[in-house]
Amino acid sequence: MGRVTERRKVLRIRDGAVSSRPDTLVAEEPLEIRLNGRPLAITMRTPGDDFALAAGFLVSEGVLATDADLRNIVYCAGATADGTNTYNVVDVKTADGVVIPDITLERNVYTTSSCGLCGKASLDAVRTTTRHPIADTPPLRVGPELLVGLPDRLRASQRVFDRTGGLHAAALFDEDGELLDVREDVGRHNAVDKLVGRALQDGRLPLSRTILMVSGRASFELAQKAVMAGIPMLAAVSAPSSLAVDLAAETGLTLVGFLRGSSMNVYAGEDRIALRAAAARG
Repeated sequence: MGRVTERRKVLRIRDGAVSSRPDTLVAEEPLEIRLNGRPLAITMRTPGDDFALAAGFLVSEGVLATDADLRNIVYCAGATADGTNTYNVVDVKTADGVVIPDITLERNVYTTSSCGLCGKASLDAVRTTTRHPIADTPPLRVGPELLVGLPDRLRASQRVFDRTGGLHAAALFDEDGELLDVREDVGRHNAVDKLVGRALQDGRLPLSRTILMVSGRASFELAQKAVMAGIPMLAAVSAPSSLAVDLAAETGLTLVGFLRGSSMNVYAGEDRIALRAAAARG
């Protein structure tokens, strides 16, 4: 859909001078995700790539693992009482034979722009088991000099951010640093879901020899989404959480944080970082 941005009138104050002008804002609207006709989750997102978002969300929830698990995704007509289609409700139909988790209140999710796990009723419902264990053979090896260039390449690909300043982004790179895909959203977790969902739709899961680069911090949920897609390396421009580091160490995910300028911290999976011998000894 085309509702990525909206215009609003603002009062602008600069160095004591006051003026009125229109401003471009990033759009935020709810998206209800239904699974085989039954409500599953509501996420606050930037409209666009909704089918990929729904598919990626279901990868992170352990419902979908390959494109063969997915029959189709459709917008629900008559989403309002008067029959108007708001394009804010999608229904994901799974293929025959796909095992569906029990959709109870403990599995239902309400996600916001800042938190992708709000509303889960138990800790057991937070962590899911991947069907794509991280398995890069031969092992992925990435030099620091390649990693330090990724934030600028991510930023250069943020077309809507340039107009609004209000979007997060996630990008997928191959082991040579080539940009494979980039998605933007008000929610960092939604941007990752859009990347993963598009990869599932294109039959590219697991993403076994790729690097996921995200704006902002690396939370537990982002680390889990990377693991669920079989991504071996997650890099972020800001800090990871302690639980993200724990999950990375447990699953074999390489986790890089504070990737800024020529600096970075490697919190887990340092064996994938190709250091020069002298630097490694130092």
